[in-house]
Amino acid sequence: MRILVTGGAGFIGSHFARHLAEQGEEVVVLDKLTYAGNRANLEGVEHDFHHGDIADPEAVVRAAEGVDAIVNFAAETHVDRSILGPADFILTDVLGTQVLLDHARHHRLRFLQVSTDEVYGDVPLDAPACTEESPLRSSSPYSASKAGGELQVFAYVRTYGVDALVTRGANTYGPRQYPEKFLPLFITNALDGESLPVYGDGKQRREWLHVADHCAGIELALRKGKAGEAYNIGGQERENMEVVRRILDLTGASPDLVRHVDDRPGHDRRYAVDSSKLHDLGWQPQHSFDQGGLEETVHWYMASRDWWEPIKSGDYRRYYETQYAARLG
Repeated sequence: MRILVTGGAGFIGSHFARHLAEQGEEVVVLDKLTYAGNRANLEGVEHDFHHGDIADPEAVVRAAEGVDAIVNFAAETHVDRSILGPADFILTDVLGTQVLLDHARHHRLRFLQVSTDEVYGDVPLDAPACTEESPLRSSSPYSASKAGGELQVFAYVRTYGVDALVTRGANTYGPRQYPEKFLPLFITNALDGESLPVYGDGKQRREWLHVADHCAGIELALRKGKAGEAYNIGGQERENMEVVRRILDLTGASPDLVRHVDDRPGHDRRYAVDSSKLHDLGWQPQHSFDQGGLEETVHWYMASRDWWEPIKSGDYRRYYETQYAARLG
């Protein structure tokens, strides 16, 4: 198959492009190369690259020529940034998805929308994990924009008969993740002896999913999933402070670096998803968060300062100061 991977220079998208190429698939990448897109993430991956915006129909037409399927990773993804400025999230995550769906509709392509477990919103501690039939109760502008993209998918399936489906992944971790996100932020700050800004009491709970397992789940859904369906791709649930303590152990950083700061608005306490539906298709994660997954990730950042140190300057530094300077005092 010839597969268009939109957002393929980003974190999960580049891993998915590599995953496909290793299996002998033809890979085409379309990426806007915003702050989190990095062509270096695709080094060693055989692919055709197109620089463009998924909200631009002409860019989509050029990139999608001759493809059999589109897998859409292209998105604005960070909750904190969505609170600072929601408009870009609507443009990419909703309008951009609609542009891609229109192309898939007119060219009869298979389409997979990569979404997030955050669309379910806050899951009470005593509540069961969300199934794909659970209501969508997004809390942040980011998760609302992703839910909006999903609803476009389901509408195009029902109205136009588009062969499209959705995956909802848990918090994903691994090499080459932009350091604004929780794990790479705390790992790189710990390595540099900088403060670790923990939101609130740090008792928020998340499921942690290795990027290789996430990619395997997406590929399986692409090949075997049903049009009009959603598929959860879950991980291992841990409390944030438990993860912070493990990062301190693995990096040898001082616990004095931990700073509890003002929580972000609307912060969900817990995400939890039931992945039984994908398990029934044959998906089995291969990476344990506690038994190697987190440790291997920390060691990658230790050995890859040449990748992340240039990022943590310039635009990133300005964002970091906007987000944390007042909180850290």
